[in-house]
Amino acid sequence: MRNRKWAVTLMSALALGLCSSGIAVAKEWKAVTIGVEGAFPPFNGMTATGQVEGYDIDVAHEVCRRATLDCKIVAQDWDSQIPSLLAGKFDAVLTMGPNPKRREVIDFSDPYAVTPNSFLVDASGPLANLPHTGERVNVDQPEGKKVLEELQKALKGTTIGAALSTSQLQFSEDNFKDAQVRSYKSSEQSQLDLESGRIDAQFDNIVFVTDRAAKSNGALKASGPFLSGSIMATDVCFGIRKNEPDLKTILDKAIEEARADGTLEKLSQKWFKTDVSPKG
Repeated sequence: MRNRKWAVTLMSALALGLCSSGIAVAKEWKAVTIGVEGAFPPFNGMTATGQVEGYDIDVAHEVCRRATLDCKIVAQDWDSQIPSLLAGKFDAVLTMGPNPKRREVIDFSDPYAVTPNSFLVDASGPLANLPHTGERVNVDQPEGKKVLEELQKALKGTTIGAALSTSQLQFSEDNFKDAQVRSYKSSEQSQLDLESGRIDAQFDNIVFVTDRAAKSNGALKASGPFLSGSIMATDVCFGIRKNEPDLKTILDKAIEEARADGTLEKLSQKWFKTDVSPKG
């Protein structure tokens, strides 16, 4: 009996030591609680009856179905997503783009979409035809650096809006220092200020930008190049806690299956009318 008690005590101590040292302890995943903003259509939004819908939601349900996971999705403000994940309220969060700052605190699944960033502007305003509109530009490349310099000159003295806790906001603050950059709780709030004339441009994910422009009856348009590189997070992933490789493996396997059989492309066409699914 003493030996048995000693063995149980030792096993408990080892488990505690593994947890405190940051070494992953295997967990059998049967259910997950997933956080989402619920205010970033068509990735995610709320219906008139208070239900979440969008590309993210369809992908999450598809991944959970393939992984045989019970899936609970909870809408919550964007800037609280990572804190809630780290606190254990969520097991994963949606629409999360990897960048160096985020990688310091969380891990990521493989991407389930790949999207650059651009500007949403007044279609009749002075920024309606920014340099290199519609071109795909990586600002880490020499030619991309030249394009960025042109944009910096074109945006000098303007006011740019971007959502809190996004790589778009960080990139704007780092690179458009001759413009005023304002932060918003959500992309939709930034859009409201754009429509009312309180800001001149909104820097956001290209899917959001093109969707809002298409639904504006010609009042808004996408302007400027499709930017990637630097701090910008253009891969769209599940964010998960570090040291949970089993969950990452489960999610990655389901995402790859959905990519390979064309499901992600079909969902992308459904919500975006274009294909932003990752390619193998």
